[in-house]
Amino acid sequence: MTATSTLQQRSERAADKNAIRPFQVKVRDADLTELRRRIEATRWPDRETDASQGVQLATMQELARYWATEYDWRKVEARLNALPQFITEIDGVDIHFIHVRSKHEDALPLIVNHGWPGSIIEQLKIIDRLTDPTAYGGSAADAFHVVIPSMPGYGFSGKPTTTGWDPVRIARAWIVLMKRLGYKRFVAQGGDWGGVVVDMMAVEGAPELIGIHTNMPGAVPADVWKAVQSGGPVPSGLSDEERQRYEQMKGWFAKEVAYALQMGLRPQTLYGIADSPVG
Repeated sequence: MTATSTLQQRSERAADKNAIRPFQVKVRDADLTELRRRIEATRWPDRETDASQGVQLATMQELARYWATEYDWRKVEARLNALPQFITEIDGVDIHFIHVRSKHEDALPLIVNHGWPGSIIEQLKIIDRLTDPTAYGGSAADAFHVVIPSMPGYGFSGKPTTTGWDPVRIARAWIVLMKRLGYKRFVAQGGDWGGVVVDMMAVEGAPELIGIHTNMPGAVPADVWKAVQSGGPVPSGLSDEERQRYEQMKGWFAKEVAYALQMGLRPQTLYGIADSPVG
């Protein structure tokens, strides 16, 4: 084998990895039947003795009833499949995304990030308004080409087999995705976990990214946030007001988002959530 042919094969393999492949949602009837069976077979806990103890039993039972008897999976599947969906491999993981181009060719490309435990379903309602603003009283100058990816491990994207897929790595992947789609100038939006990803996209400083919008801005310095998470002492150099805010945040983190601490430190202990649709 010549050096030329070897290089050509390597180039072809790289091209295959960078390929953007069409995708359609196809869930088997048997999987939906099993999903409903598992929901209906839920063993419920005792009713709460205090409203502060978490999601109330009656609320959860009503939600489960809706999912088992009313939710129209095929209707939602059809909504998704009516949109252009694709898969492409980035950093060894298949990334699923919706990509809807506006009829206005000068539209600004926009990547929209969902949060945890959400999905791209959250953004379906904004696609038409963003891509076709003239149909809603706006002007062509308001138009966007819209890209909505599923984060690694979510929805129809692949699941990473190694650690390290933090917001920084996802941010880099989204920059790769937008450039792979041919966009040399774009903006980004995100909320919840997706908001953290958007922050990190800005930190990366890619010249193609010209602006971000977030509905969960990260305004806490990294060293202070690390101390909040660990429950450690007040970091040095803070003003009296900042020290007070730090103590408030530490109390909030311990009482309101302990689930996030458990998921971050010991994710393998959450077997109930993986086994049960109600979980």
